[in-house]
Amino acid sequence: MPTTPAAKAPEVPEVPEVPEALRPSAAPAASAPRPRPPARPRPRVLLGATAAAVAVLLLLVAVGTLLRQPLLIPPLAASAALVAGAPDLPLSQPRSVVGGQLLSALTGFAVLAAAGPGPWGAAVAGGLALGVMALARAPHSPAAATAVVVALQSPPFWPFLGLLALACLLLVAAGLAAAPATGRTYPTYWI
Repeated sequence: MPTTPAAKAPEVPEVPEVPEALRPSAAPAASAPRPRPPARPRPRVLLGATAAAVAVLLLLVAVGTLLRQPLLIPPLAASAALVAGAPDLPLSQPRSVVGGQLLSALTGFAVLAAAGPGPWGAAVAGGLALGVMALARAPHSPAAATAVVVALQSPPFWPFLGLLALACLLLVAAGLAAAPATGRTYPTYWI
């Protein structure tokens, strides 16, 4: 019996290997907890932190009014909220509160000297202040607003810096005074 040649298998085109980075990843773990809002503070912490923030801000308004510098209140209110409400954060530590505010004011004055007062320079001053604080390892985001205030308002150098230094010391003192009343630790580090 004659034999017929075996059927030749069709050629399968070679498929290039998919790089690991492009391969679909495994499904996310279903058991990973979702982030949740912070727990409600204990009444003692809530009352103590709120009282400390209100007291230091009233004091800062009085000092700012006497020295005719009320525009410092918004950035200092944000600083007070950090010190009173989240005293354990790096942004709330004395190094960051005092150093960040003073460095940001100096950054604002440098931009003011280079560009003059105005919104464009203020935007540059706010952004540069964040970089300067990061380099100095004194991050304090409310201080970027201080640089903006300086670049917009062109305050007198020494009176403004003196008031700002005093205000920062008052904020740190308020944090120190509130710590025992709230049962929290402040500061967690100084330098």
